[in-house]
Amino acid sequence: MPGISSLDVSISIRELLEQDNLEWLFLDVRDPRSNLKLLLALADSPRFQNVQMSRYVDYIDPVQEKQFSAITFLIGDGVAYVAFRGTDSTFVGWKEDFNMAFLNPVPSQEEGVRYLNSFIGSSYRTILVGGHSKGGNIAVYASMYCDQSVQDRIQVIFSHDGPGFTEDVFLSENYANTKCKIRKTLPQSSLIGMLLQQQEEFKVVKSDRFWIMQHDPFSWLVEGVEFQYAINLNGNASYFNKVLNKWVSSYDKEQREVFVDTFYQVIKSTNAKTFGDLLRNKKGKAFAAVFAIKDIDEDTRRFILKTISSLFVLLIRDIDKHRL
Repeated sequence: MPGISSLDVSISIRELLEQDNLEWLFLDVRDPRSNLKLLLALADSPRFQNVQMSRYVDYIDPVQEKQFSAITFLIGDGVAYVAFRGTDSTFVGWKEDFNMAFLNPVPSQEEGVRYLNSFIGSSYRTILVGGHSKGGNIAVYASMYCDQSVQDRIQVIFSHDGPGFTEDVFLSENYANTKCKIRKTLPQSSLIGMLLQQQEEFKVVKSDRFWIMQHDPFSWLVEGVEFQYAINLNGNASYFNKVLNKWVSSYDKEQREVFVDTFYQVIKSTNAKTFGDLLRNKKGKAFAAVFAIKDIDEDTRRFILKTISSLFVLLIRDIDKHRL
């Protein structure tokens, strides 16, 4: 599409709707109906319809286990908002998310750094960076490790229910120099945004959905130009996240890698590329998964079962403590 992938040319939101073949915008999007509704509202809004877009990129690499997408919104007065996309509906994207439990950096984090470095020498005086879910994590990471000339122009970093990092990232000088710019938001029953180590301050947003469905930003409540905020996370969410992170940290990086890779191999055996694919011909895909599990060597299969059972043991143990 003209302009949207260029460093020097841009296209407005209103002009985007005038283009042919808009279907590609909603490929592998989890909720195309809500996204289309949002796009139409933006194109009809005097505030947003003339916002320019450029530097659009979208990479999926099954070999590197990388799913990355970003775009820049040119707000005016020398201000650019860099938006990193969260995980799409492909299993490659979710696999990269799980890789964060043992790999630092993951390919999309490195891609985010390269993307921000494309602003070296640009005329934008102020850069805002943000994203939802994995996009929020990439926004923080890329802002930490991009070129100093770009870092100096980054004013705010928005992480909307983005997962955290391993402890070594939080202990780094790069994080210490960046944390004052981070604005993190979590829904009341956040799960994704509380994964891994958490040292960022955050605000809690109200949602009209239940538990993990609150990760959907379309469920977040808005009043005027602000989110509706709650005082704290839901008590059950805090408890579950504590147990989940305790479970993850009880295994070293090599064990986490075995666990994640094994489950991914089972999913790959079904030849499904997305969650939608997995729901089609469920019986055939279930048989493929069963055969894949049988092909796993005995030691690995025993480790996987033990790992899963250990999570339930932690949950039951902490429930008993909670009651006391």
